[in-house]
Amino acid sequence: MAEKAKIAIFISGGGTNMAALLYASRLENSPYDVVLVASNKVDAGGLELAALEGVATFAQSHKGMTREDHDAVMEEAVVDAGADTIVLAGYMRILSDEFVARWEGRIINIHPSLLPKYKGLQTHKRAIEAGDSHGGASVHLVVPELDAGEVLAQAQVAIATDDTPETLGERVKLAEHQLYPRAVADYLSRDYDADYLLDRVRNLALALPETSERESHGAPGFRVGSEKSGKFFAHFNNQHHGSEHIAALVKTSGMDELMNLVEAQPEIYFKPAYYGASGWVGIILNRPGVDWDNVGDWLTRSWRSVAPARLTKLQDAADMF
Repeated sequence: MAEKAKIAIFISGGGTNMAALLYASRLENSPYDVVLVASNKVDAGGLELAALEGVATFAQSHKGMTREDHDAVMEEAVVDAGADTIVLAGYMRILSDEFVARWEGRIINIHPSLLPKYKGLQTHKRAIEAGDSHGGASVHLVVPELDAGEVLAQAQVAIATDDTPETLGERVKLAEHQLYPRAVADYLSRDYDADYLLDRVRNLALALPETSERESHGAPGFRVGSEKSGKFFAHFNNQHHGSEHIAALVKTSGMDELMNLVEAQPEIYFKPAYYGASGWVGIILNRPGVDWDNVGDWLTRSWRSVAPARLTKLQDAADMF
């Protein structure tokens, strides 16, 4: 099983969503561990529960501090705990743009509406007044714009004719407790999911000029050129030939470069069993911290090595602008 992600949960109150996340982390095959529960309120009820369950806690009031200074203190606690992802669970503070930028793609939040509807506050009241048939909750990535990040998952909750914001909110909270742990687990698992990784490679490969996808030796491959004379510039390897790796295979300049890469950075590169003899290198994708810009650069370089000259000249011209 892949190494578990380590999450820090930020709370400001009783921490019911935090509790749902924490207890889900104790289930078999959970992809994450909770290593810290932190709060901007020293008397937040969720801190006591976390401590009871043996989870490290941290609290620092934001009163009298600038937003940036308070974020820095919270961030220091996260780093000291070894967390790689921050999950907001009723954290009633807007994070600074600089903090969000440093943790891009690694801050997750839950919002009590079906985004993009009803960003901000009073979501249940607004849904009822609009005559909506359903309210609900959305799990999303945090970006500088409020409640505007990629939506990872949603749960719908029917609105009754006699609902008040309070009664609807109670049922939405129940849905949140089911939704949040699953959405966090799915998001933290996708770096090890072959379908997700293939989609990322496919999007990069097919963005290059005159490319197409074709199966090769039972695995997805990517070609440049015509149907008849096209050449493969990349293959996708899903633990084939006994390999433990999910990888993108690309062309190097030859065996010397291939072996140098493998020897210098074995955590990133390997010699594939079938293609390695021809100078193809495997870029390991099922690992934390994949540099997708680097993967894209390798795909472009491999594409250039087999693409017709007319295409590489056009690409060179396009790159100048």
